[in-house]
Amino acid sequence: MVLLRLSSLALSRSRFALSPLAETMGSMIVLAKPRTDAWLAAWHARHHDRFRAALDGDPFATGLVRLLGSTKWIPRYVAIPPSGGMRTSFADELANVAKAADGNVRAGLEKSVEYSWRRHDLGWLSEKDLAGRTAEVLEFVWRQHVRPDWPRRRTLLERDVTYRAGLLAAYGWPAALRRMGRRSAWVGADAISFGDRAAPDRIVGDDGMLFVPVSVSSGSWLCEDPPDRHALVYPARGFAAEARERPRGALGRLLGENRAAILTELDRPATSSELAALLDLSLGTVGGHLAVLRDAGLVVGERAGRRVVYRRTRHGDDLAAPG
Repeated sequence: MVLLRLSSLALSRSRFALSPLAETMGSMIVLAKPRTDAWLAAWHARHHDRFRAALDGDPFATGLVRLLGSTKWIPRYVAIPPSGGMRTSFADELANVAKAADGNVRAGLEKSVEYSWRRHDLGWLSEKDLAGRTAEVLEFVWRQHVRPDWPRRRTLLERDVTYRAGLLAAYGWPAALRRMGRRSAWVGADAISFGDRAAPDRIVGDDGMLFVPVSVSSGSWLCEDPPDRHALVYPARGFAAEARERPRGALGRLLGENRAAILTELDRPATSSELAALLDLSLGTVGGHLAVLRDAGLVVGERAGRRVVYRRTRHGDDLAAPG
């Protein structure tokens, strides 16, 4: 396995970030499959056929998607640590992809073949400007299939960061990393294990490690920017639960459907903006319902930097408990 070793300074500076590029990569792999997770099923049904049609007649795009969807090695030229924190832009990430040298691209994709569980004919690598062609494919997927859904996804990804930041503040990085992925775990006091193949340890630089959630429910990969920048892309927690319907029945009749939905959704802490996006309600409507729930002693708000994060009280937990 790979061990990512962090000094105390690197550990203190580790943080979360978002990557539209990683989200696009994960979505491209999902779109190539005949079916997907429940929470992405409606999106997949709308986009799958159009995506497959766009691949027809484009050997490079077809070969690239087929390879990236069947390997344990994501090539370094598309696995780049995001540089803009929670505000990383897709355009900046894509520019870094496009400037990779053909030799590095070819070497990375050939290594992906070595770690693939399928056979691949690399005849499509005969094209020139391989990085530019890759950037064209990614830009198409982002523009046509991901960007229209990005506001919803960003809200869900930010919510995962809110949840893990709370664990980090209360219990430290080992708790924040728990269940981040099947292939990663905290080891001792200063290292993260990743993957199942033997490889030399990596030393994370003093700027620390980045942790990057994506909205697909399986799969994770390591991003590297030599000599010492690293990011771990991981499936955000609990996305299958986002597909559930709003609560009905006795709780809805007691509180009203929207207040019941908010109380149920707060099985994980969230801001009012996150709740508004998740439940398709206006921010003012959510704020009014939260005020009522707070006055009833069912929720509390706690300031975290510039945001107010709401969570259920014990009484709220008791009322929202199923059955």
